[in-house]
Amino acid sequence: MVKEDLRDLLKSYSLQELDNIETDQEKELPQPAVQKTCHESSLLIDLCPVEEFDDIQSSFLDTLKHRKSRRQYSDEKISFKELSFLLWSTQGVKKIVNKGYATLRTVPSAGARHPFETYLIVNNVECLEKGLYRYLPLEHKLVFEGELNNIHEKLNEATLNQKFVANSSLVFLWTAVPYRSEWRYDNAAAKIIAIDVGHVCENLYLACEAVNAGTCAIAAYDQDKMDTILGVDGKDEFTIYLAAIGKQK
Repeated sequence: MVKEDLRDLLKSYSLQELDNIETDQEKELPQPAVQKTCHESSLLIDLCPVEEFDDIQSSFLDTLKHRKSRRQYSDEKISFKELSFLLWSTQGVKKIVNKGYATLRTVPSAGARHPFETYLIVNNVECLEKGLYRYLPLEHKLVFEGELNNIHEKLNEATLNQKFVANSSLVFLWTAVPYRSEWRYDNAAAKIIAIDVGHVCENLYLACEAVNAGTCAIAAYDQDKMDTILGVDGKDEFTIYLAAIGKQK
């Protein structure tokens, strides 16, 4: 693809072309699942309920003033409650609609498609073993995906030697499942997915400030290596964005 073609992905042309395209939704093809399923033997972990977040007090103005990318973190653990809050703030489900085929969440998404899965690489979080996890927004639970051998070395290589990522307490990694958006928006999905992931990450920045944590978003990474770490195929699901998190010094 030439530079001009890549720029066109960010323009409104594809949205205008929808008038001339019969989408899979219009063809009445089955709608893709809202989230990935789990194996029956998977370890599921209940997160702190939303009702317990009421005591997380933060002045919105102060949060905006102090919001910035932070690459240095203390050795203090991220608490389990704080992690629960960060996950709910970025992909939490407020309401399930359309007979279970769509969700209204704490972040906006075109057509309520929410084309992302949230993975965590946990290094220093209260009550959790080190390893790879995935957030289940419908249930507000975590599923343990497995241990990660030599993860510091692998993260350094995958993030082009941005060493603060591997040294953080945890890493949020978002994958895109493009068909969730393509089912409704066809060729316009690329623009929509790019916009939507920005909504998600900005909520993480604000939520981190509310619990005295810091984060730094990462868009520069080795695509194949990061997809391999997460165990995704790189086609129907692939890494699109990530962010390191730790308590502020």
